[in-house]
Amino acid sequence: MARETSRDRRERVAAMQAQAKAAERRRFLLVIGAVVLVIALIGGAVTWAILGEQSKKDEALQGMMGDVAAAACDPVIDDPATGSSDHVGPGTNVADTERVEYDTAPPASGKHFAQPALSERRVYTVADAPQVEALVHNLEHGYTVLWYDPSVEQSQASQFAALAERINAMPESANKFIITPWDTSRGAFPEGKKYALTHWAANVNAQTGQVGEQSGKRQYCGGLNVSVVEDFVKKFPWSSAPEPGAA
Repeated sequence: MARETSRDRRERVAAMQAQAKAAERRRFLLVIGAVVLVIALIGGAVTWAILGEQSKKDEALQGMMGDVAAAACDPVIDDPATGSSDHVGPGTNVADTERVEYDTAPPASGKHFAQPALSERRVYTVADAPQVEALVHNLEHGYTVLWYDPSVEQSQASQFAALAERINAMPESANKFIITPWDTSRGAFPEGKKYALTHWAANVNAQTGQVGEQSGKRQYCGGLNVSVVEDFVKKFPWSSAPEPGAA
């Protein structure tokens, strides 16, 4: 048996090192490949979920894009506005006031609680709806409120979410659009009407900020229609209110 020379030994060691490096490189490439695959799968799942969610929103909106006449909306009603900065209830000198009796169902102005509904939520259910007196304060701050009859809550849930997102993205809304159930114990909508839009409008001097003439705006509808809501918000934007700069 031939004796291994130092040269042979170096060549053998070099060959072993080359094999080790090649094996390490293969393992590295396998790990990289697995990571890329996992990222691709996650990205695909996220994209699919986003597209699926957007598809649901588009479908929900499509259901409200029909003929405006089919929504059976009444003309906008102008009400005399009252109660500007007239706070009652907790934190006021009439703290024992728990309920305000409004002249219309729903109200578009009037006395209200000192604290508006300031949650980031824009769609409420019967289980968690803010008090009417708090929402009237929101109206004073430039909000538009879409009140719905509780009987349609379950069937319209997906449409409410899609509609709220669309309307709150409008510059005339500035994220001041709320959808909430109406408490039917406080008065009934006109027969056949399931929805009511309200806004507390005011003429505000752009230079001085002085508030001029005020009025309440109400519109009743039998069904939901995107164009009707958009038109209402465009006519009565967030900036047309007694206190538009408030949250």
